[in-house]
Amino acid sequence: MLRSRYEAVIVGGGHNGLVAAAYLARAGRRVLVLERLDHVGGLAVSARAFPGVDARLSRYSYLVSLLPSKVVADLGLRVTLRRRRYASYTPVGESGLLVDNGDAARTAASFARITGGTDELDAWRRFYGMTADVAARVAPTLLEPLADRAAMRRLVGDEAWRDLFERPIGEVVDERFADDTVRGVVLTDALIGTFADPSDPGLLANRCLLYHVIGDGTGDWNVPVGGMGAVSGALADAARAAGAEILTGAEVLAVDASGEVAFRDAGGEHAVVGERVLANVPPAVLARLLGGTEPAPEGAQLKVNMVLSRLPRLKDPAVDPEAAFSGTFHINEGRDQLARAFAEASAGRIPTLPPAEVYCHSLTDPSILGQGLREAGAHTMTLFGLHMPARLFRDDPAGAREAALRATLASMNRVLAEPVEDCLLRAPDGGLCLEAKTPVDLETEAGLPGGHIFHRDLSWPYGEPGRWGVETDLERVLLCGAGARRGGGVSGIPGHNAAMALLG
Repeated sequence: MLRSRYEAVIVGGGHNGLVAAAYLARAGRRVLVLERLDHVGGLAVSARAFPGVDARLSRYSYLVSLLPSKVVADLGLRVTLRRRRYASYTPVGESGLLVDNGDAARTAASFARITGGTDELDAWRRFYGMTADVAARVAPTLLEPLADRAAMRRLVGDEAWRDLFERPIGEVVDERFADDTVRGVVLTDALIGTFADPSDPGLLANRCLLYHVIGDGTGDWNVPVGGMGAVSGALADAARAAGAEILTGAEVLAVDASGEVAFRDAGGEHAVVGERVLANVPPAVLARLLGGTEPAPEGAQLKVNMVLSRLPRLKDPAVDPEAAFSGTFHINEGRDQLARAFAEASAGRIPTLPPAEVYCHSLTDPSILGQGLREAGAHTMTLFGLHMPARLFRDDPAGAREAALRATLASMNRVLAEPVEDCLLRAPDGGLCLEAKTPVDLETEAGLPGGHIFHRDLSWPYGEPGRWGVETDLERVLLCGAGARRGGGVSGIPGHNAAMALLG
C-alpha cells in the first residue's frame, strides 16, 4: 500500500533517480520512485533487441566514465567496470593510428607512421597530460557544493583554464596539432551527443570535451560487465535494499509546487505528496508537469546496434581487428571531415560522409553473449554517429532514418576491407541483427525532448557557491537528472547531489 506522504518523491526511475533514492533511503528517509515504463534504468539498460538472439545489448548508453568510485563504494554497488586496453584506432588509407594503453612504444610507432615524425605524439602527450591534471582536480568537486568561476580557475591553473574554459576548443586543437587525423580524434570528444562547431565562441564543444575527459578523475571510458543494465540493476537493488519504494508503470501527470505529484498506473489515477520532489526528467518535461513550457533541445546522434557473426576485416594487416574494435574505432572523423558534415547537417542535409565511431562491447565483456554465440565467434557492435540533428528526421522519420543508416554504413565501409553488412548475424526469423535509433526515436520511445541524450546543453561545472546545481525556482522541487548542472552521461552525480541538497 502506498503512503499518502513521503519525504521524497522521485519522478523517473533512470539511474540518477535510483542513486538519489538509494542515498536518501539509506539516510532513513521515506522515498517513492515513480517510473513510467515497466522497468527502471532509463537509457542505461540492456536489451535482447533481436528475436531469438541471445545478446544483451546496451541499447542506448553504452560506456561508463563519469560514475564516481565514491558513489559505487557508498552504495555498495555490485558492478564491475573494465578498462579497455586499446583507447582508439583510426583508419587512414591502408594503415591507421592505434593508441594502445598497454604499449607506449607501439603507440609511438603508429603516430610516427601516420604523421611522419614525433611532433604530433609530443603534442598529444602534452594535451592529455593537461586534461589528466584537470580531471584529477575537478572530478572530486563534482560531488561537492558548487565552486564559483574564480575558484574553479584557481583550481585548474592558467593554461588549462585558457585552453579548455575560455578559448574555442577548435582553435586550441588547430594550434596544438598539425595533422588532420589527430585533430579529429581529439575533437570527437567535444562532439559526442553535441551538435556544435568546435570553433564557435559559445564554447558548447568545450563543455562537451570537458565532461568526456574528467570522468572519475581519470577520464577512462570503461565497459560495464553485463551491459548498462547491470549498472541500473545494481542501483535499483541498492535503493530497494535501503527501503525505497519503486513503482513502475506509473506515469506522472503533474507536479505541484506544494509537492503533490499526480500519477496514473494500471489501477487508475492517484496523488501523493513529497516534502521534496526530485525530478529525474529533462527540464522541458518538468516544465510541462508544472503546467508551463520550455523549449525542447535538439539531440544530434544516430545510434546503431548490431550483432556480427564475425569481426570485419581491416585494410591494415598490421592491426588485429580485435585490437581495432575493442577501443573506439573512428570512422571519417578527421578535422576537415567533421567540419564538412557539420556544415551539411546545419543546412538540413544528411552528411554525405557521416562521421561515426564504433566499438565491440563483447571483446572486453563476452558475458553479454550466450554461450552459443561466443563459441561461434559472434560479437556485438555499437555505432555512434555524429552530426545527425533531430531536424533531419522531423518531416519523414522512417525515410530519413533509413537514408542516414545507408549513408553511415557506406561511410564505415569506406574504411574497411569488406562491407560490414557481410558480417551481420541473421536472427532465426531471417532478419539482420541491426537497429538504428535517431533523436526522433529517442523522443518517441524514451520521452527525451528533441532526443537530446544529455537532456539539454551541458553546463560548466561551477556556479553559485553553496548550491548543488540541482535547485529550481521552486523550494520543494529539485532537478536530479542529466539536465542538472554537472549532469550528462551515466554518472549518478545529479542524483547524489540532489540527495545531499535534501539531506542538508
